Amino acid sequence: MTQWIASSGLFLAQWNRDGGSMMLPPQNSTIAPSIDWVFNFIFWICIVFFAIIVGAMVMFIVAYRRTPQRMKATSDVTHNTPLELGWSVLPGMLLVPIFWWGYDAFMDLRQVPADAYQVKVWAQQWAWSFEYPNGHQDSNLHVPAGRPVLLTMNSSDVLHSLYIPDFRVKQDVVPGRFTKLWFQADKPGEHNLHCTEYCGKDHSNMNAQVIVHSTEDFPTWLANADPLSKLTEEQVKEWLADPDAFIKAHPEFEGLEPPVVVGKKLHKKKGCVSCHSLDGAANTGPTWKGLWGKKAHVVLEGGAEKQVEVDENYVRTSILYPANQISKGYQNAMTAYQGRIKDREIMAIVEYMKTLTEK
Repeated sequence: MTQWIASSGLFLAQWNRDGGSMMLPPQNSTIAPSIDWVFNFIFWICIVFFAIIVGAMVMFIVAYRRTPQRMKATSDVTHNTPLELGWSVLPGMLLVPIFWWGYDAFMDLRQVPADAYQVKVWAQQWAWSFEYPNGHQDSNLHVPAGRPVLLTMNSSDVLHSLYIPDFRVKQDVVPGRFTKLWFQADKPGEHNLHCTEYCGKDHSNMNAQVIVHSTEDFPTWLANADPLSKLTEEQVKEWLADPDAFIKAHPEFEGLEPPVVVGKKLHKKKGCVSCHSLDGAANTGPTWKGLWGKKAHVVLEGGAEKQVEVDENYVRTSILYPANQISKGYQNAMTAYQGRIKDREIMAIVEYMKTLTEK
């Protein structure tokens, strides 16, 4: 018990040090203090009025409780004008600062600084993809500290909502249109990012991390985030033919991994994990276990059916044009990845699928 109290005390001390509370997470963006001020103002107003109203109610219950000696009330008083004006005007006056502070914070969230760093956001069932100006895509959001960041967001399927609790920012991500959200992180650290709009059976798994880098470290991270994109077409062929020898011969491609490892990471990074299992379990789409090299029974766009071999062409077509050939027994639920995946990434996925043999 003593250990639990001590650990709880340390947790609350750290929470409050970062600007959080028992009800709110730490403040880690420039807009967070403004949002919290409005929240706390409304909260304490509610506490004060709760105490007044419940206190008066208890007092009246005790003072005017029914007893055998008390006669039935016969007062002809119908109202009290000063009292009625008071409980109407006073709350009305309190609404003015609430509106002003709330409107001021709202306008700050809608006025994007001119020097904001821009990141594209793609949402799909059930994964996030963040694309940077150099073309790199990541399943987590990496941003520099101390600089405004603008997210331009779009959904590939249904309504989603991007929410970063520590930054106090939230915005719906709508299919068929672009929505925007900006924030400025205070300092380096890691924060949770959630989808807060129910978007299907794996909605609760649609999470990511916001990784805030220092101003000096962010350019270095971005330059080395995707070593695969630095390879020429000829180097990609060498990498696929003998990954270990190529990586050993080219230490300048820091962080480059074998195709199988890259493909395994892409299975999660690109959201394939949401629909395609690796253990043979049924899901929204066919399992990848034992799929490579088999004959797949597919339904074409016009409704015709045929048998096709699961090879490089089948995988590539299924990723870029999923509606062209749908595995029989499954719905056309997959998002087309045109413009969101490179051929060399598809090759890595193919190499990974080859290793998922049935045992």
